[in-house]
Amino acid sequence: MALISPLPETQAPAAVQAAFDKHRTQYNARITNMKATLAHSLPAFEIYMEWYRLYEAITAILGERLAYLYAYSISRGSGCPLCTTFFRKIIIDNGEQPENIRFTEEEELLMEFGSTMALHQGKTDHTLFSRIRSRYTVPQMVELIAFAGQMIATNVFANATETDIDEYLQPYLPFKK
Repeated sequence: MALISPLPETQAPAAVQAAFDKHRTQYNARITNMKATLAHSLPAFEIYMEWYRLYEAITAILGERLAYLYAYSISRGSGCPLCTTFFRKIIIDNGEQPENIRFTEEEELLMEFGSTMALHQGKTDHTLFSRIRSRYTVPQMVELIAFAGQMIATNVFANATETDIDEYLQPYLPFKK
């Protein structure tokens, strides 16, 4: 059970309702439990929704598949059940099983980079950083690192509030033996 309940849209101030409408229109996105929880503070909601702009930027760099796999690796590294399940859904809906993905060497390197940043508060060893840096320009590196930071912040928020996993994500929870 969430430590902070989502703000019911019917109780949201007009400015929050307008922000919800703008978010739905701009990104064709639903208002999830985490977003409704963030909506208790309009600045918090608006700042966290900037995640979408960075996600668009890294999708332009990496392509759609590698962008969502990168986000998944960060969420797993952060130990965030909500965000990990969100990206599991995308992976599964795109025809892959998260536990059985075969990565190319470049993809594996990026997954390691994302999960390492999440596990070690943004720190990576110089060898890993140099290997990633050799593949991307400085502006691309900045966007990849900034996105990881925003993803980690999202993971921290969801974990700290123990945000309930949305009903639509329930079928995508990992099977536990």
